[in-house]
Order: sequence, then structure tokens, then C-alpha cells
Amino acid sequence: MAKKVLLTGFPGFLGSELVRRILRRPGETEIVCLVQAKFAALATRRAEEIAVEEKVDLARIALIEGDITEPGLGLSDPARLAREVGEIFHLAAVYDLAVRRELAMKVNVDGTRNVLDFAESAKRLERLQYVSTCYVSGRHVGIFRETDLVKGQEFQNFYEETKYLAEIDVRERQEKGLPTTIYRPGIVVGDSRTGETQKYDGPYYILRWLLKQPTVAVLPVPAGADKLRVNLVPSDFVVGAIDALSKEKLSLGQCYQLADPDPPTIQEAIRLMGESTGRYIVRVPVTVGLAKAAIDHVPGVYRLMGIPSNAIDYFAHPTFYDTSQADADLSALGIACPRLADVLPVLVAFMKKHPEISSAAMV
Repeated sequence: MAKKVLLTGFPGFLGSELVRRILRRPGETEIVCLVQAKFAALATRRAEEIAVEEKVDLARIALIEGDITEPGLGLSDPARLAREVGEIFHLAAVYDLAVRRELAMKVNVDGTRNVLDFAESAKRLERLQYVSTCYVSGRHVGIFRETDLVKGQEFQNFYEETKYLAEIDVRERQEKGLPTTIYRPGIVVGDSRTGETQKYDGPYYILRWLLKQPTVAVLPVPAGADKLRVNLVPSDFVVGAIDALSKEKLSLGQCYQLADPDPPTIQEAIRLMGESTGRYIVRVPVTVGLAKAAIDHVPGVYRLMGIPSNAIDYFAHPTFYDTSQADADLSALGIACPRLADVLPVLVAFMKKHPEISSAAMV
């Protein structure tokens, strides 16, 4: 019997790309995508597109209506699916830096607990592949290792806090015997080859601002830009790493920080953004507090720049992500994180071609 894989987070961008990768595996793997009712039409279109592009039978992508925030994943007969599933990829989460705590807790924490309960009931389960985030680190100062989690850190927003709480739950179940691998991506940007993405947030706010400016652009830059680093990773690296590692026995029980092992300083990243957009950037040093206050309280600043204040924190982030385990295991598989200098021009070209894409999250 072919393995049946359950995936949450479809038709999100990473989930959709992971479906493609799983379909390319040897054998006739069937993917069951848990889809919220409000995304059913989009999920159907995307599944049809993927089946055509990957030249596979559409029947291999089964869409079932459900909801991770409900017990039993909102399924009428969860036990039946649990008897058939051999692998679970849990990607579904609210990724929104301004998310309310109540919603973040419901989706990121309660939803993950429901997936964990379902996973424990799946007697044929070989592995739960859980997608977390590097930013479970919160504002931890210094090196944050793949084995680190509870470090007394403070959080910048409820997204970070709830992903941290969810990973604590995952690790507790892991310690009790649930076969699990944890993946922590950095800030995910578009595909390094095509630039494709579903939304423009994070560094895209700055790129979009620069593209609106004349040849010489003035840009406020946080203090310490020559020392602090920003960790941007293309989506194809993240998806490729998850797909490759998920098939390896050595990854069982591991946590991988899917981040740039040698990330640029903020100063260098801004220089590269200027080059990729064809702008000469005049840097104006400001404190993070002043920059956020101006965006939130000075009339017209947010409308002018289009950069939300909560995005500023990630360009003054005090954490360095150690990627030793990921580097070692991915190197053996021939996978490495592309250089930001090579990726940015591709992202900008895609942005110019697709100005209609917004920064809205799927919630």
C-alpha cells in the first residue's frame, strides 16, 4: 500500500510547494491536505494546477475540509484517517506579526495540540514533520542553538510567543515517544530561482519603498546596523531542506534551524537591496524606538513608507542562529542556503512583474 501523507497549511505557499516535492517521491504517495472551508475553492484550483504541472493523477491530492483549531481536526471521522496516515507535515499557523493573542493561541497553540493528539492516535505514523520558526528565540541576545528553546527570552509579538509555546508542546510529546522532526525557518522570502511568493512582507516592505523612490533614496537605518544581522532564506531552500531531511532516518528527533549560516549584517543587506533596486541609499541612523514611534504616531509616515512598525524589530534583531546540525546534514545531501546577494535581484524582478501581490496573511 502506498504511504498516505497528511499535510496542514495548504494552499499556503510553503505547503503548496511541499506538495509538489512529495509528489515527486518514488511510488504513488497520496497526499491528504486538510483545508479550511473558506480556502476550499483556492485549494481546489491549486491542486489542479499542481497535478497538471507535475504530470500526476489529481486523485493523489485529496482535499478534506477540516480545521486544526477543532478537536479531531474538525473531521467527522478522524479515527479513519488516523488509521491510514503514515506521515504528517504540520505547517498551518497564523503568520502575522500583528496577530491578536487570542487568535494566535487558538491557531498556533491549540491547533498544534490538536495535531499532536491526532498524531498520537495514528498507529501507522512514522514521523511528524513540524514546522516551527527561528523566532521562538524571541529577543534572545547572542547565539541561539538548535538545541535551545527555553532561555528566558522576551517576545516581540504574539506570533513569536505562540510558536514558542507550540514548540514546547511538540518537544514534550517528542520526549514521550512521538517520532518527530522540527524545522525552524528564518525569515522566508520568495523562490531563489523565480522570485515567486504569495505575499510581500518582511524585507519586501523596504524593497517596495525603494522601488517607489528616485535614484537616490533616503532610508532610516537602526543603530548597530554594522553589527546586527538579518536572516533571510528563500522558500525553495526551506521546502527543499524539509523535503530532503524528512526522508532521512538521521533527522528523526532532530531540530533544524533553516537559516543562513553566514547572514549579512543589516548594513550589508541594505546595500544589497539598494543595488538590486538600482537605488543609491542615503542612510539616516535612528533608534528602533524612534523609528517605530514615527511610523505609529507621526501622521502620514506609515502611509508614505508603507512599512509597519512591527517589521522594524527584525532589522534590529540581537540573535544569531547557529545552524550546525542543519549544515552538517544538508551538506551531505548537497543542499546549501543561497547567498542573499544572488537572491535579491530575482526577488525584485518578480516584484516588478507582479505589483498586485499584497502583504496580507492567510488567516
